[in-house]
Amino acid sequence: MKKNDACHRRFPAEWENHDCVLLAWPHEDTDWRYILDEARGCIAEIIKVISEEECVIVVGPADLCLPSFTKYGFDPGRVKFVDLPTNDTWARDFGAITVEVDGAVRLLDFKFNGWGLKFASDKDNLITTRMSEKGLFKCPVENRLNFVLEGGSIESDGDRTILTTAECLMSPNRNGQWSRETISSYIAETFGVDNVLFLNHGALKGDDTDSHIDTLARIAPNETIVYCGLGSPENPNYDELVRMKDELSSLRTPDGKPYNLVELPLPDTIEIDGEILPATYANFLITPSRILMPTYRQPANDILASKILNIAYPDHRIVTIDCVPLTRQHGSLHCVTMQFPSGTIAGIEDGVWAKRSLE
Repeated sequence: MKKNDACHRRFPAEWENHDCVLLAWPHEDTDWRYILDEARGCIAEIIKVISEEECVIVVGPADLCLPSFTKYGFDPGRVKFVDLPTNDTWARDFGAITVEVDGAVRLLDFKFNGWGLKFASDKDNLITTRMSEKGLFKCPVENRLNFVLEGGSIESDGDRTILTTAECLMSPNRNGQWSRETISSYIAETFGVDNVLFLNHGALKGDDTDSHIDTLARIAPNETIVYCGLGSPENPNYDELVRMKDELSSLRTPDGKPYNLVELPLPDTIEIDGEILPATYANFLITPSRILMPTYRQPANDILASKILNIAYPDHRIVTIDCVPLTRQHGSLHCVTMQFPSGTIAGIEDGVWAKRSLE
């Protein structure tokens, strides 16, 4: 695989500087209706923590969202609400993905089809277009709607490597007409990389995404991969995670070196109403100075995971947020957020929303 000859592309790592982070507010017309207060409380906590450091955009239909949204008293200098119709709250997967093209940022608008046609996505698939129409972006938007791709399915080291999973990218209801070789070449050219790494194992029970990489393994600085641990042999995910660990040991950097592997604990099985939920500590958000890590009301595992992440990211402060409510809809903290790197968002001046940009 070769990099795009026409221009130099780079897919920034998540730990690089951001303009802001995108989230969506839960409302009555989403699948959160049965635990709406819990879901709002969890997402509100995530917004508050992010807004202590950087700006936030929150989207949702104003008639259904603003009354509850305003009750949380978010800092208007940091948090901006944008009136947009939404199906759900998984900003990681419907949000635009940023690349640099010859040093200038550009947003890629891929097709989002509800994780392989599992759920309604007609409104969420249009969010990037509608944000652009509202003048929220100060960089070009590149139409990639011929290809289904969710942000949670790819991990970047900010240089030459993308880590992903075969189960997701080869899903027949995403890009089923494309071969693995064609998809790999497309990813390499689109993101300017020459090392596309696929995991074939690691599928978690209850995961609707077909094994998004952000629930399993995350690229960290210094040629490190932080991954979801095995748990006990009695855990229903044990066998798949053993196979994934073996695969991770075989991966190589572009220079042919093995990755430094850092194992996170696996949360004890969370089962609600007979359903096993895909909770992992790998689903954390990286901001320039913090790691927002999900917790699951399991003190020993929660504390151990935070200490291990602090080893992998020694320059970041670990901030924990109870994300049990998010697991009820088969996601976690990283899934509800999408970062926009510096230079992408209009209306931000010196780290705050300019007054003229506020609606």
